Amino acid sequence: MPSKKILVIVGPTASGKTRMAVELAKAHNGEVVSADSMQIYRRMDIGTAKPTAEEMDGVPHHMIDVADPEEDFSVARYVEMASACVDGILSRGKLPIVAGGTGLYVDSLLSGRTFAAFSPDSSLRKELEAELAERGGEAMLAELSRVDPEAAARLHPNDHKRIVRALEVYRSTGRTISEHNRETRALPPRYEALTIGLNFQDRADLWARIDARVDAMVETGLVAEVEGLLDRGFREGVTAPQAIGYKEIVEALDGFISLDEAVERIKLATRRYAKRQRTWFRKDARIRWLDATSRDIPSLVEEALELLDDGVA
Repeated sequence: MPSKKILVIVGPTASGKTRMAVELAKAHNGEVVSADSMQIYRRMDIGTAKPTAEEMDGVPHHMIDVADPEEDFSVARYVEMASACVDGILSRGKLPIVAGGTGLYVDSLLSGRTFAAFSPDSSLRKELEAELAERGGEAMLAELSRVDPEAAARLHPNDHKRIVRALEVYRSTGRTISEHNRETRALPPRYEALTIGLNFQDRADLWARIDARVDAMVETGLVAEVEGLLDRGFREGVTAPQAIGYKEIVEALDGFISLDEAVERIKLATRRYAKRQRTWFRKDARIRWLDATSRDIPSLVEEALELLDDGVA
């Protein structure tokens, strides 16, 4: 097997990616690298559908439990850590299997995309954030449009994080983030990937899976998990508290909505997220799609193994 060939399993939430990845890893001497932007967080297990030890079935998993919920975990940090995991698996003569539904993580990892260096605690970052608080998003976006109209055209005045980031890159390097992105896109891919996608021609099947998963999360202790996180200062987190399944339970615990309403909101939000995932992955013409509607994992694994034998082994 060429040294940089890997397997990728993508698809919407609750589609069976984890189980697929485990079965394919067992069949092809592989290890799994998670590409899920929420499973990176420690102590967020039930609400992120993090695989249990039983579900991992002895297959090594990477990029799970690598950050605390209060951390601001960037795509750049994911790429740095995940690529080290993939390269380590390759060096051991095993097959890396990247599995997850966070499209930006997957695309950035495969492409070898680099990110302009910055420190979230830098003095420049703090200066820009203070400036934004004083002048407002529209004024800062107008400043960005003068130096990088391409980036500014894609942003809304309320997108404070990306406005600050783009201005930070320009002020610290003298070059625009658009220039950096163009150069990065011109680089050859870091890995040669066979990407298998799980699709659902009948969306009702996927919706039913999502509803069943959410009900199982509540039954197995999601509320207690959120209570434990709140006791540890979960509200102070940067990104994690906004995760689907957590913010709704927090609202219920605060008395703003009932638990039943929170559960229904989680189901609806998860469906919407699945739609966004499907839209993202459909843009990639390289994905080999398998229709998972009303199919069990063994039959999907058998079909995937045929693609794998042709494309990787």
